[in-house]
Amino acid sequence: MKLDEKRLQKFKIFNNLGTDEIKVFLKKIDNKSFRKNEIIMHEGDTGETLLFLLDGEVNITKALTLSTNKNKDDNDLREKEFIRVNSDHNVIIGELSLFTDDNKRSATVKALTDCKIAYLNKKDFFKICEENPEVGYKIINNLTKIIAQRLVDTNHQVLKLTTAFGLIVDG
Repeated sequence: MKLDEKRLQKFKIFNNLGTDEIKVFLKKIDNKSFRKNEIIMHEGDTGETLLFLLDGEVNITKALTLSTNKNKDDNDLREKEFIRVNSDHNVIIGELSLFTDDNKRSATVKALTDCKIAYLNKKDFFKICEENPEVGYKIINNLTKIIAQRLVDTNHQVLKLTTAFGLIVDG
């Protein structure tokens, strides 16, 4: 699959951007392939790239408990499947690393099938936004909407879990 502006237009981050505006980003986007069961990113690792799932299926997990062991190979951490998505969903992954100072990955992403990922690094992302303020405004606005919707969804999940926990405790 050749990556072009028509493929990128399907991602919400590029809503309201014209073909020429998307081409500016396309010049800085690279691709990488991952095999089935390969880890694309580990929760807690440093990362400064925004990922686009172009082909395949991944699951995104988050540790349920904090590690008491300073060894990174602590296999006692249980992970919760957060979300399972495929390329038909046109998802971006790693958007928080663009805006955090420590650039720590907030979840683990594992390929469930062979996957093709496009990625854009933080430095190039902000350079494009600075050199093209109108494009930068549109893309930051789109990212804000994406992150806000994910926060709303997360808050809804927390409310459901809190309610369920309350019902169990009240028994």
